[in-house]
Amino acid sequence: MSLHPPPPPGYAPVDPVADDPGRAGRRRTIRAALRHPLENFALVVAVLVSVVILISCLVAVIRAFRRGETPDPYVLLFALAPLVLWFMRGQLMAKLRLNGVKVTPTQYPEAYAMVQDAASAFGLKRVPDAYVVLGNGMINAAASGHGFRRFIFIYSDLFEVGGRLKNPDALRFIIGHEVGHIAAGHTSYWRWLGIFGANIVPIIGPALSRSQEFTADNFGYAYCAHGSAPAMSVLAAGKYLNETVDINAIADRAESEKGFFVWTVNAMSSHPVLAWRAHALRDRSAPGRLLWRPRAPKGMISAPPGPERASILPPGNGG
Repeated sequence: MSLHPPPPPGYAPVDPVADDPGRAGRRRTIRAALRHPLENFALVVAVLVSVVILISCLVAVIRAFRRGETPDPYVLLFALAPLVLWFMRGQLMAKLRLNGVKVTPTQYPEAYAMVQDAASAFGLKRVPDAYVVLGNGMINAAASGHGFRRFIFIYSDLFEVGGRLKNPDALRFIIGHEVGHIAAGHTSYWRWLGIFGANIVPIIGPALSRSQEFTADNFGYAYCAHGSAPAMSVLAAGKYLNETVDINAIADRAESEKGFFVWTVNAMSSHPVLAWRAHALRDRSAPGRLLWRPRAPKGMISAPPGPERASILPPGNGG
């Protein structure tokens, strides 16, 4: 039995397409309901910072050429950000197409169906391509794009956890999370260009990145709530020990672990620290915290130990 209050609209498992027959309307509704409430604010700050950095770099490059000097390579890199970013995204997509295993109706058909379903549920105009790439022990997945194409890639070590014989709900959550990045506009070239400079600025760039990850977690939770616990367990202990992890115990510690260095580790991280992330997936009454540690829901001092502790997910299968 859950000890947390019922979730508000936009943070519970939802059928994103149930009430709106228009795809454009579905997409707007989903973005508004599942986007982290501070993401747009963090985006505006990041864009403003990036514009200042870009203009400063352009001015520095022009002055260097006028003096007959060679511009600083890092300054030149940021001045050429539009071209550099376009090239990097193109290279990434080409690498995946040449070296990755493309997910198709005959190659990993279960994952293919999940990508199709998630794209439809979130109102995407085009279904993103999906690839499995060699993980070499790394646990990761990501979403990106180039031109009008969008794609996701899943490291093989993470994909194995969601295989047919293990826990497909974990894979559903992961795919929902990555497709959610696309649905929320996180893979747009113009968005990446707009925040290019802020990515090197402490606090600002990471805060935006964490808000985007919380948003994508909301998409993953909406698509397959029951996959969030096993997915977080894999991030905590890997693909072999994940079944031994008490993810609720990790979520509990989000309320008690404190101190300057705890705050600093989170503030400098591109992803929410695992304890805070697990807490946000369990307590659906509030969005994930970006800078300050989570608190117990109103009416609770903390999650009690033992079998009565709130579960990160209700029992049963999702999807």
